[in-house]
Amino acid sequence: MKRAFVFPGQGSQAPGMGRALAEAFVPARLLFEEIDDALSQHLSRLMFEGPERELMLTENAQPALLAASLAVIRVLAAEAHLDIAQGAAFVAGHSLGEYSALAAARAFSAADAARLVKRRGRAMQQAVPVGEGAMAALLGLDPAAARDICAEAVGATSRVCTLANDNGPGQIVVSGHTDEVERAAALAGARRARAVMLPVSAPFHCPLMAPVAEIMREALAETTLAAPVVPLVANVTAAATQDPDAIRELLVEQVTHMVRWRETIELFAQNGVEEVVELGAGRVLSGLVRRIDRALAAVSVGTPDDIDALVKRL
Repeated sequence: MKRAFVFPGQGSQAPGMGRALAEAFVPARLLFEEIDDALSQHLSRLMFEGPERELMLTENAQPALLAASLAVIRVLAAEAHLDIAQGAAFVAGHSLGEYSALAAARAFSAADAARLVKRRGRAMQQAVPVGEGAMAALLGLDPAAARDICAEAVGATSRVCTLANDNGPGQIVVSGHTDEVERAAALAGARRARAVMLPVSAPFHCPLMAPVAEIMREALAETTLAAPVVPLVANVTAAATQDPDAIRELLVEQVTHMVRWRETIELFAQNGVEEVVELGAGRVLSGLVRRIDRALAAVSVGTPDDIDALVKRL
């Protein structure tokens, strides 16, 4: 069976994440220790025990989610002798999950990936003063309608309201200045769509994140990045690449550009993928896969029971 492996982004974190893996599998426990050492932080304790308010901080949530995903990869390598170069046709990750995908495909070391997303998360948290930026999910609209609403919300000003995520049919996320995002939400409601303001600490994937892009450009220039052993389908282009130089630039652009998740899943289907396997915390991406293409099988693997079930099928 032709598979793609995908890796979740921010929002899938929760206290207790990874704890069962660490208790059940030595490779997972060693991975968490490796990440702790790389960050000089007891991140695993925060993942296992909370407190939730600290785990939810962007600078902690991002490396925690990466650690949870890479722990699953390490366990699958040990328990099922899974070599991602042989077991996957593509990898992709939603937003910060792109770093998890690249580390799983051996483009980054686990330690380097953790340091990068820690730096990314801290910069994102600090880029826009609290209250000045916001995000909203517009449910029931296609991208063209959402763009029209953003344009109307901004008007002739230089303010920002733009598409941040195309997550699937009828699920668009917009990002920008708080007043304009709230106006877009109201305009969506007037079009009989549903709008939900998101509980985020910053307006991700929009031009307000430009200072973060420059920080990540510097960080990536200082970090070894090899060609991934599996093609990465990039958030920015929804196209596959294994070119390290292109990937560096795409990771910089990703900070301010839309995550093209619907098109990513469509590319999988167009290239013969039959099953999409979500590795790490939560089940958000599996749900999106089913919304985008019901012909694709979608499974989530983040607990010992999930791993046991997948190992039996591999």
